[in-house]
Amino acid sequence: MIKSTHSNTLFLFIIISKHIHLVCDLEDSKGVGFYVLSRNFVQNMKTIFFGLFCRQKKYGYAIKEEVRGVLDFIKYCYDVFGFTFELKLSTRPEKYLGDLATWNKAEDALTEALNEFGKPWQIDEGDGAFYGPKIDISVSDTLKRKFQCLDFQLPARFELTYSAEDEANREAPVMIHRAILGSVERMFAILLEHYKGKCPFWLSPRQAIVCPVSEKSQSYAIEVRDQIHQAGYYADVDTSDRKIQKKVREAQLAQYNYILVFGEEEAKTGQVSVRVRDKADHSVMSIDGLLKHFVEEAAAFH
Repeated sequence: MIKSTHSNTLFLFIIISKHIHLVCDLEDSKGVGFYVLSRNFVQNMKTIFFGLFCRQKKYGYAIKEEVRGVLDFIKYCYDVFGFTFELKLSTRPEKYLGDLATWNKAEDALTEALNEFGKPWQIDEGDGAFYGPKIDISVSDTLKRKFQCLDFQLPARFELTYSAEDEANREAPVMIHRAILGSVERMFAILLEHYKGKCPFWLSPRQAIVCPVSEKSQSYAIEVRDQIHQAGYYADVDTSDRKIQKKVREAQLAQYNYILVFGEEEAKTGQVSVRVRDKADHSVMSIDGLLKHFVEEAAAFH
């Protein structure tokens, strides 16, 4: 958990790319609200440099293979979140950098990569970036943003080169600009809407709550909470004097994934009654069994 320096906003950062850049949105403060319109936001962006011509000749390494790797990665990430998405190839705009042959080569490579990826896609004529074509992605009809751009122009404008295999020639690299999450804050807002506030266990800020039946079991409740914390998961404990039915109901409304209930008998045997957030039934488990279940749920992104 990372707490922002303004508006008491609590961010849950899911960082997939290594390169995270902070940028500022100078929007009028009257229009700032929640995460989508936050004044400051974190941009999830990675730039991939790779050689082209020499590797194509020696290793058969093509642009489409690098782009396919990006497409496979975004499919993996969005499958984890439970998103469906649509793809569009945005081609050369009216005003562009570079020569026509290079643009055609880049668009052909992206077309081949999309065809091999196997997911239906459409062409968006003339909507590419001025320095290269791009693949746009629409997630669940709520977010449309640039997914990646193939860039032949910027390396040349910055005079970037690398040594080819024969070490006698210098070649200009190709750049891929990849932004899988886009703005992390906006992605977080979309995830909240997507899950309707019921985050899966691996992503949830409220993974479990311990609810002892009576004051006699409170010491065991704190022990169970500490064991869950030590295993790397989040847990609260309700030590109030309210009836257990009230505790369970409030825990359900607060969207805790697991509600752990026990009395004196369970405390003596080292067990808990496990209730899942949206299910009426429950099962009795040992603490070791519960922690093993947590590991399996988190590993499966449930």
